[in-house]
Amino acid sequence: MSTGVADPLIPIEPISFERFEWKPRAPEMYSRAEVMRQTGPYQAAVTAPIAGWSPRLPVEALADVEDATRQLVEFDLHAQRTLANDSPALGPMAAILLRTEAASSSQIEQLTTSAKQLALAEIDEGDRANARAVVGNVHAMEAALSLAGDVSEGSILAMHEALMLHQHGFDPLLAGRFRGEQVWIGLGEAGPRTADFVAPHHDRVPGAIADLVAFVQRQDLPVLVQVAVAHAQFETIHPFPDGNGRTGRALAQSILRNKGLVRSTAVPISAGLLVDVNRYFAALGSFREGDAAQIIHELARASRIAAVTGSDLVNDLAAQLEDSRAKLAGIRSDAAAWRILPALVSQPVMNAKYLVQTLGLGEMAALRALDAMSARGVLVEMTGKSRGRVWQHSGILGVLDEYAARIRRMSAE
Repeated sequence: MSTGVADPLIPIEPISFERFEWKPRAPEMYSRAEVMRQTGPYQAAVTAPIAGWSPRLPVEALADVEDATRQLVEFDLHAQRTLANDSPALGPMAAILLRTEAASSSQIEQLTTSAKQLALAEIDEGDRANARAVVGNVHAMEAALSLAGDVSEGSILAMHEALMLHQHGFDPLLAGRFRGEQVWIGLGEAGPRTADFVAPHHDRVPGAIADLVAFVQRQDLPVLVQVAVAHAQFETIHPFPDGNGRTGRALAQSILRNKGLVRSTAVPISAGLLVDVNRYFAALGSFREGDAAQIIHELARASRIAAVTGSDLVNDLAAQLEDSRAKLAGIRSDAAAWRILPALVSQPVMNAKYLVQTLGLGEMAALRALDAMSARGVLVEMTGKSRGRVWQHSGILGVLDEYAARIRRMSAE
């Protein structure tokens, strides 16, 4: 597939292969034809070490990376300036950008949900399995940023545990542990012999991750190059039985924070990758074949999209806060509504239980504040019930849905 990249090849050692024998487990679960297809030798990938890789970047590639880096820094500064104008909203605004990144990363894996369903899942309302799965990705992103000071094997395991611990259908005993079996991508129900890509044998995972961590800890590489190559190598290693894509994109956020490229929040890079998922996956394939140029270009491209769309998202959310403040004018300054307002940025759907747990309000005080905000047109009660009521900020949800729609429109262009 052509990616439109004019840069010459940026060489990196390609994967090699080693031979193993495969015999389907529980053959009675598959057709005889499938058992025959999946019985015999197969080739598993062997990742080349990257800890000592010395890239030779063409001038055009360097300019591309420098431009994307500058835009990410400008986005981060813009977010900091916007948030500084309203310091109580700093935490919530950062949280919603992180949640946006988690939702886009999940969508790459065909896990889609709306802003409303995601917010409902965060307060244990609603029953959408995809929304609950995305909440796990939010927790993985949170772990990635909280552990960014030390990108290590331990922090990678912690990200995976946060992601998968409560995922429906996933054994919780495997969360935060490297896989102990062969995995593959593509065709092959009973075995890897017809797969598109067979990841390294599980015995090679710890050593490959140690090499990856050594690469991340280097201080002599352009950060976006380091992020792109580390991410591609992680996806090639495929160290977990499930959740590798989402953990790998959480790792990218951790490296960006670790290197100090961004400081205020998560960067919605996955939204940029989501604009053309086929190009992203093709770039990972090119990396395995020995060409790092494509994944570096895709990461730079995604960073520019993230900077532009992320800045607009920050502006639109700040405008919603200003509009809501105007509607609350006249309410005394110590009223609970003013404490609730900034929290709506990160949690635009609320119930009294959430406010009791997160803001320490009494239940009656929380209910009175929610009713007062409804009366002022800030919130809308969405259940129509007298008990178990839930309120939403329709303006903030609209901004988040429009952001998602914008990314979809860009992908269709």
